Amino acid sequence: MRIRRTSHLLALTALAALALTACDDGTGVKDEGASHPASSTATAAQPTPGTDKGTGSGSGTGTGTAPTKDTTGSAGSSGKSGGTTGGNTGGAGTGGETGDKAADTASDSRVPCNGSNTRVTAQTVARPLNHMLLTVTNTGSRTCDLTYNPVLRFDEMQWVPQAAKETQPQAVTTLAPGESGYAGVLLSAADGSGDGGQTAKKLTVAFQGYTPNSDGGASATPTLPAKGVYYDSSLAVTYWQQDMDDALSW
Repeated sequence: MRIRRTSHLLALTALAALALTACDDGTGVKDEGASHPASSTATAAQPTPGTDKGTGSGSGTGTGTAPTKDTTGSAGSSGKSGGTTGGNTGGAGTGGETGDKAADTASDSRVPCNGSNTRVTAQTVARPLNHMLLTVTNTGSRTCDLTYNPVLRFDEMQWVPQAAKETQPQAVTTLAPGESGYAGVLLSAADGSGDGGQTAKKLTVAFQGYTPNSDGGASATPTLPAKGVYYDSSLAVTYWQQDMDDALSW
C-alpha cells in the first residue's frame, strides 16, 4: 500500500511540476497576450466615428474642414471679384449710355444755317464761264445745316431760279462752327441763248428749313462786285455742297 501511495504522490508531484513549468512558458504568455490586441483594436476603432479626439478622426476632420474653408474663401473672393467686374461693366454701360445721350443732345442742338449765324460771300469766277460762287461760313457756336438749295433774288426780280436736280448731294451739308459750304450759280447761257438779260446790283440769299420751301430763318445780302452781275433767263443754282469743286463742276 505504501508503495502505491508513494507512486501516486510522485505522479502528482510530477504533474504539479509540469503545471508550474507551463505557467512560466513564454508561449502561454504570448497566446494569452494575443487576445488583448484584438480586443484593444476593436476598442480603438469604436471612438473613430463619434469623437474628434482620435488621431485618425482629428486628421480627417482637419483635412475636410480646411478645403471647405479654402473653397469657401475662394468662392468669396471670386464673388467679390465678380462683383467688382460687374461694377466696372455697369460703369462702362453707363458711360456708353451717357455717350449716346451726348450724341442725341449734339444732334438736337443742330440748327438751320441762315443769315443770323453765317457769313455769306458772292464772287464771280473765271471758270466755268458766267458762273458765280456763293460761300457760307458758320460764324455761330452751334453746328448748322445747309438744306436743299439757296433761294436767290437779284434786285427786285419776281421769279425764283431753279435748282439743278443733278447736283443734289447724298446728305445734308452740315457746317461745324468755322466751316464753310458752297453753291454754284449759273448766271447766263454761254451761247447767248438766254433772254431778258440785265445787270443786278443787289443779291438776297434766302435759306430753306428742314422741309422744302420752308422758311429757314434770316436772309443774307452778300456784297456784289461794284460793276454788278449780269444774268439772264438761264439763271440757275446748285444745291448746297460741302466741297467748292463740287459747286463749280456743274
